[in-house]
Amino acid sequence: MAILTKRIYALPSDADGYRILVDRLWPRGLSKVVAALDEWLRDVAPSTELRKWYDHQVERWPEFRVRYRRELQATPELLDGILEHERSAGTVTLLYAARDELHNEALVLAEALRDRASAANSGGG
Repeated sequence: MAILTKRIYALPSDADGYRILVDRLWPRGLSKVVAALDEWLRDVAPSTELRKWYDHQVERWPEFRVRYRRELQATPELLDGILEHERSAGTVTLLYAARDELHNEALVLAEALRDRASAANSGGG
């Protein structure tokens, strides 16, 4: 079982498993057919206010992570839904459009999902 992250502009692969777009906005220049999504979860994406504040400014990354994790705490049902897809499909790939592969919302979401799964497996969830 795995939670992966991938830029949505990369070619889909069978190894992706269940593919979820986790951006609030549809990626520019990409057709829905090429995206090959299983699901688009706009509501798990950072709020518009947080996304605009962050503005892809890497120096804000540590604070963005904290604020986004706080937002995710308010949507446990969405996180549990993603984890259910992971259990049934074996792999979930969180897709994002950002150019920066080291600083994007999918990485923070994947970390939050792994923490939630770990807490549930240890009896804390």
